[in-house]
Amino acid sequence: MANSATAGRKLSESAEQRQWQGGSGGYVASAWIPVGLCILVIAAESTVFFGADHTTGPLQRFCEFFFGPFTQPQWWRIHILIRKWGHFTGYGILSVAWFRAFWMTWRTWAAPAQRQWSAHGLAMLGTFAVASADEFHQLFLPNRTGSAWDVALDCCGGLVLQLLVGLWMERRRDRMRQR
Repeated sequence: MANSATAGRKLSESAEQRQWQGGSGGYVASAWIPVGLCILVIAAESTVFFGADHTTGPLQRFCEFFFGPFTQPQWWRIHILIRKWGHFTGYGILSVAWFRAFWMTWRTWAAPAQRQWSAHGLAMLGTFAVASADEFHQLFLPNRTGSAWDVALDCCGGLVLQLLVGLWMERRRDRMRQR
């Protein structure tokens, strides 16, 4: 009798729950490896080699190849925009990786809406933690500066992508209900 109850319970579980409870290391790794890779990229970009003094030359040559020459004041404004856009985009991607990992592995038994809000919140917390650690690390590099404004920009990138993920999931849920 106990075996049939166990079998019935197993049949009612989602594939995600079965993989998690079955201890599938591949499933857990596929959830968390993107987070680790994003953090490694951010850590590499947080070195002295990716300071503004090292990126300005290559980026200027690349942009001038496509758009022609810039005056120095024009270039500095463009360079700042490129660097800040990189912050916004990079941390937005990191927040999606955090969301995906939490969605796949944390509280898989919870109701979808509760699970989704938890994953969004934890993704933003992870994004804030990495952004803060990155900026703190930069305080100790000779050609970098740590900035609370960059942490705010990083979190804005995370928030915008979290909103897009949330809208996408809601739209997907609506389509599934219509079927």
